Amino acid sequence: MSKNIKLQTARCVISDYVAAVVAWIIFFFIRKSFEIYDFNNLYINIITDRNFWLGLIIIPLFWLLLYVLIGTYRKIFHKSRLAELGQTAIISVIGCIFLFFVIILDDNVANYKGYYKYFFVLLFSHFFITYICRLIISTSTIRKIEKKIIGFNTVIVGSNGHALAVYNELNAKSNHSGNLFVGFVNAVQYDDYKLEQFLPRLGNYTELSEIIDKYNIEEVVVAIERSELKMAESMISILDKKDVSIKIHPVMQDILFGAVKASGIFNVPMIEINPELLPIWQKVLKRIFDVIASFLVLILASPIYLFTAVGVRCSSKGPIFYGQERIGKNGKPFKMYKFRSMYVNAEDAGPQLSSKGDGRITPFGHFIRKYRLDELPQFYTVLRGYMSIVGPRPEREYYINKITEKAPYYRLLLKIQPGITSWGQVKYGYAENVDQMIERLPYDLLYIQNMSIAMDFKILIFTVKIVFQGRGV
Repeated sequence: MSKNIKLQTARCVISDYVAAVVAWIIFFFIRKSFEIYDFNNLYINIITDRNFWLGLIIIPLFWLLLYVLIGTYRKIFHKSRLAELGQTAIISVIGCIFLFFVIILDDNVANYKGYYKYFFVLLFSHFFITYICRLIISTSTIRKIEKKIIGFNTVIVGSNGHALAVYNELNAKSNHSGNLFVGFVNAVQYDDYKLEQFLPRLGNYTELSEIIDKYNIEEVVVAIERSELKMAESMISILDKKDVSIKIHPVMQDILFGAVKASGIFNVPMIEINPELLPIWQKVLKRIFDVIASFLVLILASPIYLFTAVGVRCSSKGPIFYGQERIGKNGKPFKMYKFRSMYVNAEDAGPQLSSKGDGRITPFGHFIRKYRLDELPQFYTVLRGYMSIVGPRPEREYYINKITEKAPYYRLLLKIQPGITSWGQVKYGYAENVDQMIERLPYDLLYIQNMSIAMDFKILIFTVKIVFQGRGV
């Protein structure tokens, strides 16, 4: 399937590139034809125009970069022709506005009426050619899926009446859904499984991670019984760590309301858990903001860094910085640094969380924790790419294991980069024990379900307010 994905992606990229080239040629010819009426002079004028050849090189590359940023080439086989129509229209408008105003900065146009005329020529030619090419590819792909030329390795989670009904419904469609069922996994142990007469049993749902890797699973259809819903939390936490499409039959909608969006598998109603928490362009924008903001903080706040470093050195014996291993995105460990706010060897007795009146905190440590100055070195960690400015606070593996014993869905937070500040920090504050960590967890889950650049700025505004009010502890 990976070979098919590469070929399909190449087709789409080449199609978009050719469409951008053709649209630019049409735009340039039509535009010059308004000024030069003789075809021979028009042709010579165009092929000798430096801007024509420059645009022919740069502009198609600009469009491809824009498509990559918005995630056009992700989920290449799961494209809706209607949704693609809207997406192509919106991105064409945005891209043409940018290109148009860049082009005319160094261009002479007789009057402003000409600006609008040329803009719509560029917009309609680019949109029409691009979408027609995409429509041809999408239609061809859908026909290949319906004829079972292309398919997606799929496993069903569920084993009895509900799973059997979903399996039969998908297979009963005259147009194939694209799901190539490899087998099923059971949620609860039974003496016999109704689905076993059609599909092989691959194991228990707790083995899903290994099964997905072994059989190259691309889609998981969850169709468990209502009596099995108690396994839903741990099941989703297992699946959410894998790069697979998760489709759930509506019987589970009541427990996942707000965390999913309605979807369908070729006319079979399903609920889809969207694995992409942020569009690609927002991911890029978030990272750009992290880098620029962290760099500015490191430079502009250098006097505060110096003041804090001197204060730590003078307040107690020991190093200025304190490094501790934390768990980041996808469970990868990294070293997080802070200004030391505790006495040396504060954790000789083992991992401990700080609390009010904690005797391990130095007098100066109380001050810098109150205004969160101890967190300043983490902007360097953000620059290195291990953290973001906004995201769930990273924890030590020791406490993650403690938390997941009671709340296995905590591991959903490991889908994204941890942050210096978070919605949980803003609304709940620091946790002094595992139970409080679990109480804070819903705020961070709410964040990852509603991630956006706007949400990040809201959290930053609240954080700045907390810092200036000295409510850091």
